[in-house]
Amino acid sequence: IEKEKTGHLCNRKNDFRVEYRLLEELEHSMTVSRKMEKAEILQQLSKIQNNVKRLQQQLKDVKPTPECKFLQRTGGRQGGWDDYDHQNFLKIGIKYRGRLSYMDEALKHLSGKTKEDTEQHDKWYQEYVILHERKKESVKKWKEKQQQEKERNFQEKEKSEKMLKERWLQHEEAQKQKAEEERKRKQAWKKQKVVAYAIDQASQLKLEEKTKKQQMERQSHVKLLLERNTLQKTVKEELEKLENEKKEAAEKEGRKKIAAEEISKFQEHVEVQVTKDGSTLNRPSKGWEERRQEMAPAAAEPLLRVSRR
Repeated sequence: IEKEKTGHLCNRKNDFRVEYRLLEELEHSMTVSRKMEKAEILQQLSKIQNNVKRLQQQLKDVKPTPECKFLQRTGGRQGGWDDYDHQNFLKIGIKYRGRLSYMDEALKHLSGKTKEDTEQHDKWYQEYVILHERKKESVKKWKEKQQQEKERNFQEKEKSEKMLKERWLQHEEAQKQKAEEERKRKQAWKKQKVVAYAIDQASQLKLEEKTKKQQMERQSHVKLLLERNTLQKTVKEELEKLENEKKEAAEKEGRKKIAAEEISKFQEHVEVQVTKDGSTLNRPSKGWEERRQEMAPAAAEPLLRVSRR
């Protein structure tokens, strides 16, 4: 149980180590991502600052246009006329310009203005229109240039973003591939641990079965030895008992032999006495009676007893 507990703790420790490594790699990936985003934002801010500085410098370098100089020199956007006269002049010009009756109509509607004033104002207006058109053309070109620069900056930005995106995708792909490899490695490691654990369990089971078998064999051997010792002890006891019985039988036989010899001697003695005293021939003596009483129980017992199991 202690071994299994230690193995389980080691496996958990290794799992925690692998998970911690994955978290570290994820944190590193997020840090790299934040750094890349920060670098991109700083790059965009730098471009914006550069554009602002360039625009400020352009504003500083702006010089008065010919139109502005002309208007400053000739009395502004109305050529020195008041708004009412100038608006009437514009209406007449729109309606009659290019006709022979243009000047007559202008003098008719512009009270207080001489022909010389009207011609001079018309000349001023024609020059103003030319300068204004040039200004419009310059503004148009400037806007086109700004648009081209904007498009170029946009393309550069797109290119930069595309490069950053490609780098990020490559980084993400590398991280995914690395994570996949780590996952496969972890899976293979877990599979290897499972196989190793199964092999260890099988070996442990086999060892336990072998130990159990050896214990059973030892128990059987001990039991057999005990049975053999018990049998030997029983046989020994039976042999000792038989030997004792033989000794007792031999002793009894010896006593019987001695008794027979004594009887024989006694009979011989009696025969001698009978010849002297015939009245005592048929009467046993007192000693003979005692001897017969002693021999009677011994003769009734068996000579050899063997116990049977």
